[in-house]
Formats: sequence, structure tokens, C-alpha cells
Amino acid sequence: MDMPNASVVKTLVCVGLVAAGAALLVTGSYEASRERIAANERERLLESLASVLDPKLRERDLEPTHLTVTDRELLGTDDPVDVFVITDANGHPEAVILVPTAPDGYNAPIRLLVGLSPDGVLTGVRVLSHRETPGLGDAIELRKSRWILQFDGKSLGDPPAERWAVEKDGGAFQGLTGATITPRAIVRAVRNALVYFERHRDELYDAAARAAAATTD
Repeated sequence: MDMPNASVVKTLVCVGLVAAGAALLVTGSYEASRERIAANERERLLESLASVLDPKLRERDLEPTHLTVTDRELLGTDDPVDVFVITDANGHPEAVILVPTAPDGYNAPIRLLVGLSPDGVLTGVRVLSHRETPGLGDAIELRKSRWILQFDGKSLGDPPAERWAVEKDGGAFQGLTGATITPRAIVRAVRNALVYFERHRDELYDAAARAAAATTD
């Protein structure tokens, strides 16, 4: 059998090196892009935190302690859920922000930002991401309507548990014209976030204190 000559071998080697280099470049670009996207998402999340805080806290230079927790039943997902505990200079809690999911949105799960005072009163709720129907369900966005602001000042006892529903179901919260599933999903998710906080408040504070102490050691 004839052996390939030197020029053919050299060509094959060059082609192989180019292909390998291209593969490494694509892989490296993908990893860099994925890390950059994740970093950008986290930066946008941190910028959004102030929107659900008590107005008295928004003007301050705050350093939230970041935790992750899991609770599919109350936080709407099997994935780790971000929690931010904000404390004063003496380590006393001033606010907690949860990032739960409403798993039963009309088109897809709805990711929320839920701000709470230390005594469990809602200081703000915002929608981080959704795929609800334009012109109907997307009124949950603050830039589209003021619907989401009706949660401000509410708590587990205000309204009573049986009134944590949309008006169409005999509850205390307004619905959205032409969109029934979306507001129901959000009301349920916000109430569940309050229940989670009520059950795990001390655990969150203790975990935040340990995490803050670890960073100063």
C-alpha cells in the first residue's frame, strides 16, 4: 500500500490542529459567555433589591447577606432560591428579600422579588421574569400597571388567610381583566413566601449572622 507523502501528512496535521483550536475557542467562548450572562443576571438582581425595600432603607448603602434555601412547596421550585438578609451596623435584621417562583403562571413559571420587614410585613413585590400574555397577563409588570403595588403593607394576618385570593374567588386582591390564572398564581406565591418567612425567620437570621461573621474572620 502506498504511504502518504510528506505534504499530505503535513496538511492533515494542520487541519487537525485548526479543528482542535476551533473547538477549544468555541468551548472557551461558551464558558465565558455563560459566566458573563450569570454575572449580569446577578447584577440586575442586586440592582432590583432596592425596589422592594422600605423607602427609608433605599437611600442607604446596604450590604445584604446572600443565602440560598430550598422549599418546593412554599418557594415554588426545586432549585436553590436566593434570600438576602439586610442588617444594620449592629447586625440587627432590617429587611429580608426572597426570590420565590410562582410555578403555575399561564405560560411559564413567574419569578418574583418579595421584600419583607422583620415583622413579616410586605414592603414590596416585583416580577423579575415571566412569559405571560402581552396586553393581558403582562400587567403584572410595574411599568405596565400598578397592579403589583397592592401587596405593599400586607401580611399573613392582613388580610386574613381565607382572603388571600383574588376578588373573583372571594379574596381581597384585584384580578386582571382577561387574565385569571396569572394573578391567582402570584397571590398564591406571595402568600407562600410569607408562610416560608414565618416558619424560618430565626433560621434565616442565624444563617445570615454566621455568614457575615465568616466574612470578617
